[in-house]
Amino acid sequence: MSNLSYQICKTCVMDSTMPGTVFNEEGICNNCTEFPEKAAVHWKPNAEGAARLNAILAKIKAQGTGKEYDSILGLSGGVDSSFLAFKVKEWGLRPLILHVDGGWNTELAAANIRRVVDENGYDLVTEVVDWETMKDLQRAYLRAGVANQDVPQDHVFIASLFHYARKHKIKAIISGHNFATESTPMRWQHPAMDRINLRAIHKAHGERRIQGYRTISALELFLLTPLFRRIKFYQPLNLVPYDKEEAIEFLEIKGWRKYPRKHGESIFTRIFQDYILPKKFGIDKRRAHLTSLIHGGSMSRDRALAILQEPLYDEAEIRREIEFFCRKVGVSVEEFDRLMQEKPHSHKDYKNWDRYIKMMQPFKSAVLRLRG
Repeated sequence: MSNLSYQICKTCVMDSTMPGTVFNEEGICNNCTEFPEKAAVHWKPNAEGAARLNAILAKIKAQGTGKEYDSILGLSGGVDSSFLAFKVKEWGLRPLILHVDGGWNTELAAANIRRVVDENGYDLVTEVVDWETMKDLQRAYLRAGVANQDVPQDHVFIASLFHYARKHKIKAIISGHNFATESTPMRWQHPAMDRINLRAIHKAHGERRIQGYRTISALELFLLTPLFRRIKFYQPLNLVPYDKEEAIEFLEIKGWRKYPRKHGESIFTRIFQDYILPKKFGIDKRRAHLTSLIHGGSMSRDRALAILQEPLYDEAEIRREIEFFCRKVGVSVEEFDRLMQEKPHSHKDYKNWDRYIKMMQPFKSAVLRLRG
């Protein structure tokens, strides 16, 4: 992109390198102009949110009466889910903790998960994904050249939550996703829950049958689960004041240890976000994250701009991590480097769920009311 066509938002740090970002006549991007309306719907760190949270907690506890667990919480070992695990204990919930091991946990992540579980006296279920399948899926996505390389991890994580919720007759799934730090949409990122797309990419580039890897269809995700099985996702961090740095300070008091970098709990996610996205797709995902913090009031634009001046990675360190990744998934470093130079492909170059989602559109309003 030439300097003549480059543009950066005047109020956040999203720029013209980020797909889907457009600017008005004042030089303000669509992420900023859309934020107030979205925040009014999804973000309630106030008295209204507190009242809504109390009502949700009462509902979850009532639904869980007589059951071993009243909710299920996915724990990655990251800041959001770890902090939320302490909060739900404080709120009096009895969650089953689920961790999905896709083969990329760092030692620090494993230690943090154990610390959170032990500190709160929780029961932990660890879903270990078949490693040969995970390797095959990650090779397939790498060779497909699509932007959302995190799909193999993200899809099985959500699918496993629904599986264990059904298995234990749990109606409430508690998520650490939050508007305060993740409000900026990733318009380049095809939905991880598109099983049709996942299977199509694997069919084109995979080498073995998928097994030991849970999936979920659009029909199950958007209709059967919320409308008939009455399993609902909750994002309680949207209903309380939430500051990530304060959350880290709280967790460190409890013995949890801070990661040196964002998404330090997953070796692959770190390589994907720090190297593959900017190298192959020209996307610095830090811009979306920092913009969310600016919108949420926890960071100034000047501070965000200063962070963006810092290098994404140390060259020697990232090469060591890439070599480790290549050995682990069974591709040569030479092939990896070649794939980084090849033209990117769209997820829509492969069969996907778009047509089916359109067919289910009449049910969308009902689903949204149930999911809240």
